[in-house]
Amino acid sequence: MNKIEQAIECFNKQDWNGAIDLFTSVLETDTANAEVYNNLGLCYANLGNEEKAEKNYLHSIDLNPQIPQTYINLVDIYYKQRRLGEGINLLHFAIEHLPGDLVFRHYLARFYMEDAKQDLAIDELEYILEKQPENYDAYYDLGRVYFELGIYDSAIENFENVLEYKNENEWIYYYLGEAYQANDDIDKALSNFLKAIARNNRLAIAYKKAGILYLAREDYEDAIEYLEDYIELGIPEEEKDNITKLIERIKAKQK
Repeated sequence: MNKIEQAIECFNKQDWNGAIDLFTSVLETDTANAEVYNNLGLCYANLGNEEKAEKNYLHSIDLNPQIPQTYINLVDIYYKQRRLGEGINLLHFAIEHLPGDLVFRHYLARFYMEDAKQDLAIDELEYILEKQPENYDAYYDLGRVYFELGIYDSAIENFENVLEYKNENEWIYYYLGEAYQANDDIDKALSNFLKAIARNNRLAIAYKKAGILYLAREDYEDAIEYLEDYIELGIPEEEKDNITKLIERIKAKQK
């Protein structure tokens, strides 16, 4: 077993320090091995040393800008550290060298979303969907962008597109409910909040949304039922007190 194989064995056992020693030893004679620098970066990242991880990822990219995973590893650090400008620059560099890999455009869209550059995010997501019309993650992100922009019809359209491919995720129904509610379609909003609950009966916020919408429709019994369920789902005490008082007011209306 050579040193790289030994290092990978240590890596797989999560012996990060052992892997670092072996990968470093490899570089003593193979100084231009971009894969080894990438692996060193991963080891340091797993040890929580993001500064050394970044240094090794950058060196790997300098040696070989054609390794997709190195960009992803480094961009994850930039995203975590909220270094959005550096992440955007890196992703443009990645797209320049690996133009056919759409994952970088999706990362770029998400960096634009975090950087409040929604129009640029839309451009990237629409480009992805032109190439991959069944990419439900892109529809999801596009729905979130349009929701943030207050363009609720487009948000609804994109969330509905997600459901064509992935219809068991409670959060899709929840966000679709929010979009319908913002678009003043209370019945469809309520329907989607209930579908979210059907898929995850511990999704507290969906119970609250349903309870409030039932209250708006003056369906007091249903409002009480869902709000009472809500306060049993481990919400903060202050919120629990506020909702308990609301339930009491609703009950008082029924007398």
